[in-house]
Amino acid sequence: MKLIAGLGNPGIEYAFTRHNTGWLCVDHIVINKNLGSPQNKFHSEFWKSGGIIFLKPLTFMNSSGIALSEAVNFYKIDLSDVLIIYDDMALPFGKLRLRAQGSAGGHNGLISILGALGSLEVPRLRVGIGKAPGDMINYVLGHFNDEERKNIPDIQDRVEKAVNFWLENDIQKAMTFVNAKS
Repeated sequence: MKLIAGLGNPGIEYAFTRHNTGWLCVDHIVINKNLGSPQNKFHSEFWKSGGIIFLKPLTFMNSSGIALSEAVNFYKIDLSDVLIIYDDMALPFGKLRLRAQGSAGGHNGLISILGALGSLEVPRLRVGIGKAPGDMINYVLGHFNDEERKNIPDIQDRVEKAVNFWLENDIQKAMTFVNAKS
């Protein structure tokens, strides 16, 4: 069993904000896989296709660990079979970076997840949103500008390819593929 979770915040005011990049990517993947409407399970929007679970936690970003730990514990999923997709200001807009483990890098959603799962060894796909030109909170909770919006479909396609490659290969091969392509 593999679990792919995209991070974001619930509520219309957060739709299409930089901080909901993970949600946008999971939406794109489940639409392309024709998985239909989600169930409401594990404090999340939940889809299951064969041995793959897709989650969009409905907790706010800073409490994402609640949803992830419920799903991981219910299905007894190895942490190496979990992939978190989230926005990252440390990367230029649109750049992807796959990591097998590490710190949260200050991302509150990932801090919550790593704390709830009790490990730093959780694979994650970071999607660059670029550095905040001013106030960090207003930037991440802000909407994409026109130029960024034009690039969202390409980013979603690249994230989907990265996720599919991760599903079919070990993490080292997947990191080489994703990080070299990005």
